Amino acid sequence: MNIKNEVSVTKVAKDAEEYYRGGYFCCEAVMASVRDNFELDVPKEVIAMASGMAVGAGRSGCMCGALNGGILALGMFFGRTEQNGPQDPKVVKCMELTNELHSWFKKATNKNSVCCRVLTREFDMGKGEHKEQCIYFTGLCAHKVAEIVVRELGLTNIDDEITGE
Repeated sequence: MNIKNEVSVTKVAKDAEEYYRGGYFCCEAVMASVRDNFELDVPKEVIAMASGMAVGAGRSGCMCGALNGGILALGMFFGRTEQNGPQDPKVVKCMELTNELHSWFKKATNKNSVCCRVLTREFDMGKGEHKEQCIYFTGLCAHKVAEIVVRELGLTNIDDEITGE
């Protein structure tokens, strides 16, 4: 898979938010932004893979769709395609990165949860009251995924060049 060597982590987040505003669900927005910003040579069907993960997986209210999209994105970069058992270094690394994202997201939302029902309980979902928070969580998750990918693959975050870090 070809991957762009330089990416703006901030743009990954902003694009994910805009994709959500434009009509994708949270999980699809994360996948679309990661695919587009890293200029991955993978089919658009990777976005379609995320479609059922919305609103806590098929509207079940379980794990947040943005986090589900982030996990799928990490799997696209670090997952495996061969049946090499539970000690396969690729799957071990992918699981470590997924756990990092999961733990981080739980704290970053300030709600100590990854459950869609918990994250949105104060909103009337039918009226769309949750949307702004979910857009924010989508960008937040896409940003962290991009940070992890940049760090793990030794890519350049062009935001650092702009800020002089």
